[in-house]
Amino acid sequence: MEPEYVAKAQTLLARDTKQVPDFWLKKYRQEASKNWDKFYKRNQTRFFKDRHWVQREFEELQRSGQQVKLLEVGCGVGNFAFPLLEANPELFIYACDFSTRAVDLVKANPLYTTDRCRAFVCDLTQDDLPGLVCQADLEAGSATATVDIISMIFVLSAVPPEKMAAALRNIYNALRPGGRVLFRDYGLYDAAQLRFKPGCKLEDNFYVRQDGTMAFYFSTERTEVLFKEAGFGTVSLEYVFRKTTNVKEGLDVDRVFVQAKFEKPVNTLSAEE
Repeated sequence: MEPEYVAKAQTLLARDTKQVPDFWLKKYRQEASKNWDKFYKRNQTRFFKDRHWVQREFEELQRSGQQVKLLEVGCGVGNFAFPLLEANPELFIYACDFSTRAVDLVKANPLYTTDRCRAFVCDLTQDDLPGLVCQADLEAGSATATVDIISMIFVLSAVPPEKMAAALRNIYNALRPGGRVLFRDYGLYDAAQLRFKPGCKLEDNFYVRQDGTMAFYFSTERTEVLFKEAGFGTVSLEYVFRKTTNVKEGLDVDRVFVQAKFEKPVNTLSAEE
């Protein structure tokens, strides 16, 4: 990052010393699923744009001449899965989210077909993800507890920091040895982080939005440590910078994301062993 931009961002964040009271902090964590359900009830399928860019950024999602099983965690309403299924007929996608309403919206989409996609509800921080994948696979007529690729696109940021390790252990156990995690999420000093008003900070780099949903902003260093401690090796890891225009406010804003690929070692035990 440009030193001037970092210095300006650090100055802005240093002014925000007001944190959410413990009562509300506990409440936001306990009601995370409920708040995302309310989000999807309010916005239905209208909020997020289809993510056609993912094949450009991750060549693993392009056609390879063989069948590939992909697990999308935090699938939302299918903005990642459905464009990808149309673009790559070699993919079978397991799609999960901890919002029941989001999964229902995926299943209600006319493009949803169980011979190419299986959607289910899952809390990454405590549910048995490999078991749920296996159950979905049995319903599809086979039996597999692990997949070739796992996508985590703007997902881990919604998990409270103290639960991230448990979520990544779950991810690790659902991925076959040699398989990869494709990761993109909010980066430290992203414009969205700098726009939070005082009283929205839950802890350092972790905030609550007006609708009760939460967001963490990652450094590349923090990201690598989290995945390394879960057993993954780093294939690539970088900041992605984008300038976007807020038409409503007539402003150019600096978006910062962390994009990475992590690989599960070929010779390995489960994260529980």
